[in-house]
Amino acid sequence: MSPERYARINQMLDNRQTDLTLCLDTVHKTQNIAAVIRTADAVGIHQIHAVWPDAEMRVSGNTASGSQQWVKTLQYSSMSEAAKQFNLQGMQVLATNFSDKAVDFRDIDYTKPTVVIMGNERDGVSDEGLAIADQHIIIPMLGMVQSLNVSVASALIMYEAQRQREQAGMYGTRQLDEAYCQKMLFEQGHPIYAKACRRKNIPYPSIDAQGQIEANATWWQRMREPDPNADEA
Repeated sequence: MSPERYARINQMLDNRQTDLTLCLDTVHKTQNIAAVIRTADAVGIHQIHAVWPDAEMRVSGNTASGSQQWVKTLQYSSMSEAAKQFNLQGMQVLATNFSDKAVDFRDIDYTKPTVVIMGNERDGVSDEGLAIADQHIIIPMLGMVQSLNVSVASALIMYEAQRQREQAGMYGTRQLDEAYCQKMLFEQGHPIYAKACRRKNIPYPSIDAQGQIEANATWWQRMREPDPNADEA
């Protein structure tokens, strides 16, 4: 890969926030899901969560502008299943909801490990999502409209979290493990070789400090061999 590509991927990896995330509570419109993922990538969120009990969530590569390649989406069949993961990570759980105990979303300390539950387009956050939340948050509305599109609301909250974390110096220090970083560097820096590895069932090689493939002669020989899974002419 080019030095510029190598530097850009490394910069992305250095800024990923592993303890800041969103949970989409049965959000079902593809364009909204894709927009949330795209913004998550922009602010450095490593992965998001989605509770989707009825069907698989699918995001078009074109719709998400390729952001799903960089941001993992972990899917759950129920909110209780997702809650177990949040508890394991010691996260404060926030839920967007108009309630008596809701506070302005800007009054939250997002430098803590945080997950924000965003409700679906029609009903908002489910009763199960509200029940596991440590705090309800709202985006103040001064006009006649009482709610924002879920992707817009998510973006406002994510950028407030980014602002606070930048001020706290939380960006620029790599939090991801080396195995994951090597995988991303290979798949995104050498996509043709990565595709060949998956077809031929060849382990991924290491990527060196210049962004180039570091592999022995045996690996290269296997790469040059005909693809046993290729369709016969």
